[in-house]
Amino acid sequence: MVRIETTYEHERLNSFYEAMGLEISEADPVGTDALKSFLAYVNDTFAGACTLAFRQGDYIIDGIAVDEQFRGEMLGTRLLEAAIGEILERGGRELYLVARAPDFFKANGFDIVAREDAPEFFECAGCDQYRKTCFPEVMKKELKKD
Repeated sequence: MVRIETTYEHERLNSFYEAMGLEISEADPVGTDALKSFLAYVNDTFAGACTLAFRQGDYIIDGIAVDEQFRGEMLGTRLLEAAIGEILERGGRELYLVARAPDFFKANGFDIVAREDAPEFFECAGCDQYRKTCFPEVMKKELKKD
């Protein structure tokens, strides 16, 4: 059984995101207002998380990851859907993210956008892995209310 919960205690997810390979920095040079984090549980076992943020007038996914043992069970998609539902409730119409796994996000309706066409939230350029072992894409999804 899969359950999605919400939390406002975003910092508690940093160690999980780091363990899943996301770069998390306490000294984040660009201010982010985390709005809500969504937590996925499978049979009461924590399996993944997604943090929705608002930065400089735009909604962004500030982190999303699913534990390896639970990948392939559509948890990432369910977490994205929860974040998108929150954005639509707030009147938002687009969502941005930086993707290390762009194929997953393409399958969920995101398109790659040119760096210059994206809001200022792209912090990867200062990372040691950037364009060496990590080749992220800035992506955007236009949201439609059903």
